[in-house]
Amino acid sequence: MRTSRSTLAWASLVVILLVGGWRVPTLEERPAERIARAVAALREKLIRTRRDFHAHPELSNREERTSRVIAERLRELGLEVRPHVGKYGVVALLRGEHPGPVVAYRADMDALPITETIDVPYKSQNPGVKHACGHDVHMTVALGVAEVLSQMRDAIHGTIKFIFQPAEEGPPPGEEGGARLMIKEGALENPRPAAIFGLHVMPQIEVGKIGYNIGPAMASSDRFVITIHGKKIHGAYPHGGIDAVVVAAHAVLALQTIRSRRIDTQEPMVLSVGIIRGGNRFNIIADEVTLEGTVRTLNEDVRRRVQQLMHQTLKGVTESFGARYDMLYEEGAPVTFNNPDLVREMLPTIERVVGKENVFSPKPQMGAEDFAYFAQRVPGFYFFLGVGNKAKGITAMIHTPEFDVDERSLEIGTEVAANLLLDYLRHHAQPAAGSNGNGTAR
Repeated sequence: MRTSRSTLAWASLVVILLVGGWRVPTLEERPAERIARAVAALREKLIRTRRDFHAHPELSNREERTSRVIAERLRELGLEVRPHVGKYGVVALLRGEHPGPVVAYRADMDALPITETIDVPYKSQNPGVKHACGHDVHMTVALGVAEVLSQMRDAIHGTIKFIFQPAEEGPPPGEEGGARLMIKEGALENPRPAAIFGLHVMPQIEVGKIGYNIGPAMASSDRFVITIHGKKIHGAYPHGGIDAVVVAAHAVLALQTIRSRRIDTQEPMVLSVGIIRGGNRFNIIADEVTLEGTVRTLNEDVRRRVQQLMHQTLKGVTESFGARYDMLYEEGAPVTFNNPDLVREMLPTIERVVGKENVFSPKPQMGAEDFAYFAQRVPGFYFFLGVGNKAKGITAMIHTPEFDVDERSLEIGTEVAANLLLDYLRHHAQPAAGSNGNGTAR
């Protein structure tokens, strides 16, 4: 049998390619390649979206424009959109073509009462308000994921629920808001996700890298208000009164010994007094001083123990001066806890996207996150997206007037998140009995 020259040429090419390590992409690899191409094509749109959000920041429970823009974009993509969940929250469903479970992705929306000082084309147009915590990036990534995966319904085994959450930084006094209100109003129901993912920008991490934690990732966040009650008198005759300023000074110092002497040194904990108010005239002994601050822990047992020790310490200090105290202690977000099994399952996906050398586990953060409320109810994985770039001078910490990000992080975050959601659904593609795989009953 004769063999044509063209046949020999093709056979030689195949041998060369195989020897060189080339192989035909498997079906499992093709969705990842499609995501990479789609994200690359979105590069300019991601930047425009982030800059639009950054230029129009809105405070907690005031995210009217932000919410409207998000809902409109999701509707354009063909998602099922439910607005006004938890005031300005938005919940949207992307149903795949194949049966499978439900998975959620969450992004926060609010900005901070901070005046922007950096001179950039996308500088905040709302005086005194700035996206100084990267929520503009978080929303952009989530919208990018929705756009990419809305074009890949044929590769989705189940349903993706997108949760855009207002008031992550805390609602104004006297108002409900944030993750708790969204949960209260059914954000995790109909359908209920089997897991939830989210990310936070981190300027200490260089762009291109991803940080993750197994177990505690971010601290609980509590607020306290302590009022020291003394006795007012003329400043020339202090012996006739009880100086609440002096008592407060001793209280501040004594409270620090809870961290240094009364809690296991291996347990991360922060107790910070951020505000001291008191007195009404230079020559009058103050009869009342207020201390306000925060407590952060990575362990719920330590969290409860600190409250007990604060009462014990304040009682001893005030009684020694003949004063008394009141303390209002408000528990905020719990510890942001990453489900260990979920992290271990999904870590290979992150390593595949950005390279194993670019994935690491930093120490848990003592900052707090509203995402913790979602992760209390369904298994959660909250990771850190590198946005810093020392060479470009992008190093300012979150919650500062100078904060900015390397916008290459937008593509990286979108590609990582899209792959996580798609891989999770593929791994768990066995439909539950009595379900059509899209989160609704038969």
